[in-house]
Amino acid sequence: MIDKKYEKLIKQYEQHCTRIEQATFLNIGESPAEKNKRIKALEKEYVDWFEYYFPMYAKSKCAWFHKKLAKLIIDNDICSILAEIYRSGAKSVHIDMGIPLHLYVTKRMKFMLLIGKTDQKAKKLISDIQAQLQYNQRFINDYGRKFKYGDWSSGDFTTSDGVKFMCLSIGQDPRGLREGAERPDYIAVDDVDSKKRCKNPKLSREAYEWVWEDLQGCFDEGATRRRFIIANNNFHPNTIIAQAKIEFKNIIKKAKDAGRTVRHFILTVKAVKDLIDFIPEWPEKTSSEYWQIKFEETPSRSFKREYMHEHVQDGEIFKSEHLRYKSRLKFSQYDGLVFYGDLSYKDNGDFKSMVLIGKTGREYHRLLAYCRRSSRANVAKWLYDMYEKHKLEKYNIRYMIEGLFAMDEFVNDFDTEGDARGYHIPVEADTKSKGDKFDRIESMQGFFERGNMYTDLALKDDPDSKEMDDQLLAFEKGSKVNDDAPDSIQSAIAKLNAVTYVDKFETRTTSRSEIISKNKNRY
Repeated sequence: MIDKKYEKLIKQYEQHCTRIEQATFLNIGESPAEKNKRIKALEKEYVDWFEYYFPMYAKSKCAWFHKKLAKLIIDNDICSILAEIYRSGAKSVHIDMGIPLHLYVTKRMKFMLLIGKTDQKAKKLISDIQAQLQYNQRFINDYGRKFKYGDWSSGDFTTSDGVKFMCLSIGQDPRGLREGAERPDYIAVDDVDSKKRCKNPKLSREAYEWVWEDLQGCFDEGATRRRFIIANNNFHPNTIIAQAKIEFKNIIKKAKDAGRTVRHFILTVKAVKDLIDFIPEWPEKTSSEYWQIKFEETPSRSFKREYMHEHVQDGEIFKSEHLRYKSRLKFSQYDGLVFYGDLSYKDNGDFKSMVLIGKTGREYHRLLAYCRRSSRANVAKWLYDMYEKHKLEKYNIRYMIEGLFAMDEFVNDFDTEGDARGYHIPVEADTKSKGDKFDRIESMQGFFERGNMYTDLALKDDPDSKEMDDQLLAFEKGSKVNDDAPDSIQSAIAKLNAVTYVDKFETRTTSRSEIISKNKNRY
C-alpha cells in the first residue's frame, strides 16, 4: 500500500510533469541546420537559453542578478559562491536546475550534489531536473532523451550519458560519494537554515562546519572543476550563509593581498534598493508599488529578515510577552502627560516617531502613536489632527521633540502647521544631552518586565503602534534596525518622571531650632 503522503506527492509530481510537457511546445517546421544554429546561439547566453527551455519558470524576464550569478558559475570552473538573494528571488530554480542543466548539456559537469533542509525537500528540489529530462519537449527535441534510470523519490538518478544527479539533507554523511571514478563537481546548498536551529549557537556552528568541512570534502582534490554554491536569504547571524560570508570576505582579502586569482564570490541582492522609494532589484517581475504594499502589510522586522538580509532578532531586550494592553483612562485622570518626538535629521529617509505617554501611579500608558518613514511636516500635521480630534487643549500636556541639533528647523515645522490652522501647539525642543542611547533605552526594560508599561487597547491593531512594537522587539546593541520609536518612548517616560516628581512631592522644611533640639551635641 502506498502511504497517503507519498500518494499525494506522486500526484503533484505527475501534474507538474504534465505542465512541463504542455508548456514546451515545438517549432516543427525548423530544419536541422536552423535547429543547430539556434541551439549554439542559445548556449552562448544563459538567460536566453533558460527562458527558451523553461518557459513555465520564465514567466518574467530574468533579472540582472540571475545573469551575473550564471556568469560567475559558468565562467569559473573552480569557484565558491554565496548567493545571498532575497526570498522569492528565483535563486533555487537557477542554482538547482537551470545552471546545472546548462553545464550538463555543454559538457562541463559530471556529478551534481544538491543539499536541502530536509530529505523530502531535497528530493523535491532535485526531482525538477528529472522531470525536465523526461517531459520537457524542447529539451528532448534539442538534446535527446537523456534520462536513464532512477526514481525521483529516492533523489538519485543518472542520465544516459553517465552524468549523476543526487541529493542529501543537511547533516547526512556525504563522505566517500562517487559515481564510478567521478566525485561531485557541482555542489549546491539551498535554503538549509531553519529559525529553530539558528536560535541554538552550538547547532548552528555544527551545521556550518558540516558544510565547510564534510561537504566541501566531497570534491576530488586537484580536480579541474569544483563549483560550490550556498544559496539563502540572510535572516540571522547564525545562518550558514552569514557565517560563511565572514569567512569568504577573509579569503577574498587574502587572495587580493597575495595577488592570487579570486575564486570566492559574494552576490548580495535585496528585494528593493531601499525602504524609501522601494525600487525593485527585479523590476521585470515586481513594481515599487507592489513592494511598498508588501512592506506595509508585513511586520517590518519580518520584511527586513526575509527580503533585506537584516538580522532583526526578537526578544533580546524587550520580549513580546511584555507587550501589554488595557483600555486607557480619561486624559484628565493621568498624573502627567507628555508628547515626545524623535524626528531624525533626514526628511524622508528615516523613521519619525512621536508618542503620547500618560503616567498613573507606577504605570505608563502609550496613548497615541506615530511611527512612519515620513517628513517632519507630516508629523506636525498628525499632531495637530490629534490635538483637534481629542480636544487636547483641555489638558496639561508637555509637547517635546529631540532638538539638540537644528532645533529651530524642527520647531518651525510645527509652527508652520500652526500658521495654517490659526493657532499653535506649544512644542518645545529638548536641548539637553541625554547620554548613551542604548543605555537609556535598555534602562526602561524593567517597566516592561514588571508590568508597568501598557498600550491603549484601541491601538492594538494600529499600524504605527505595531511599528513601535517591532522596533522595541528588534532593539539590541549594535543592531542596525531603526530605534526611533524606543528612543521616543524612553524620552517621554524620562520627562514624565521629572514632571510627576515635582507635582507629587511637597516641599518639606525643618527649622534650625528643631534640628538643634534633636541633636544636643550640635554646635
